[in-house]
Amino acid sequence: MPLGYQGSYQRVRAYLRDKRTSPRPVNARPPTPRTVAGWILRRPDTLTETEQLQLKAVRTHCPEIDALTRHVRSFATMLTARQGERLPDWLDAVRQDDLPTLHTLAAGIGRDRDAVIAGLTQPWSSGAVEGHVNLIKMLKRQTYGRAGLSLPRKRVLLAS
Repeated sequence: MPLGYQGSYQRVRAYLRDKRTSPRPVNARPPTPRTVAGWILRRPDTLTETEQLQLKAVRTHCPEIDALTRHVRSFATMLTARQGERLPDWLDAVRQDDLPTLHTLAAGIGRDRDAVIAGLTQPWSSGAVEGHVNLIKMLKRQTYGRAGLSLPRKRVLLAS
């Protein structure tokens, strides 16, 4: 008795045609960690409706990301609204959750707590001074070993 398919070519063709035209299940790829981080770090009102729904799905499936999102957004509100007085409560809330990376951040902030509270509360900024220091260091690196003090001095004065 010979082995093999005994049916006709037309029957195989009809079977495969049905398979090709039937809807396939959609396997959506999960978002990358970088994409999720972008959703968390952006202002919620700048997210598109699709991004909001995707972030909501990620947050419901992962309680750690949900807690992280709450803490990051709370800190962002503190930062933009200058609410430094809320920092001790925020640090306590972070320490209560099982998020080791935020614990490291909280420990670093805790070491210089008064300065961070002042930075989150006061309207003054040392950003301009830091910018000048950064410029001077860059000019120094560019001229390292090439001239005495006269060339870097002249470049700093011309840059200002």
